[in-house]
Amino acid sequence: MAPRSAPLLEWEAPEHHHIEKGSDWYWALGIIAAAGAGVSIVLGNILFAIVIALGATLMGVVSLRGPILTTYAITPRGIRVDDELYPFSTLASFCIDEDDPRGPQLLLRSAATFSPLVIMPIPDEHTEDIDAFLSERLPEEHLEESLAHRLLELVGF
Repeated sequence: MAPRSAPLLEWEAPEHHHIEKGSDWYWALGIIAAAGAGVSIVLGNILFAIVIALGATLMGVVSLRGPILTTYAITPRGIRVDDELYPFSTLASFCIDEDDPRGPQLLLRSAATFSPLVIMPIPDEHTEDIDAFLSERLPEEHLEESLAHRLLELVGF
């Protein structure tokens, strides 16, 4: 493991915004999964019915778990999320979304073609410091969360 750079700025935040789900959410998940699996069986695709059932079960189990506290850091070499370092050489641009209802977020776009956005919550008091530091190393670009990410948040994930 490579030695860590001393962080210029470090903070902890939950890995995602957790929404408490009531029993209605789990009933809806079960009914939708049962209907999807039932239609798959009627159409003769038993394997897809099994995939739907397993997916819904996994979704239910994962939704029970609360968010893990994650350590974020900005170092001279890049941005660190827990033990994973995103070097500045692999990042294409950044955006700070201060209008998000959950609080300010830092969005990072990777230079890799099929890499998703890295989205991390940032503390209100460090927004300007982070913007100033990253502006020296990366171009600023308007970035938005993907449609899939927003849909998952809409259904409570």
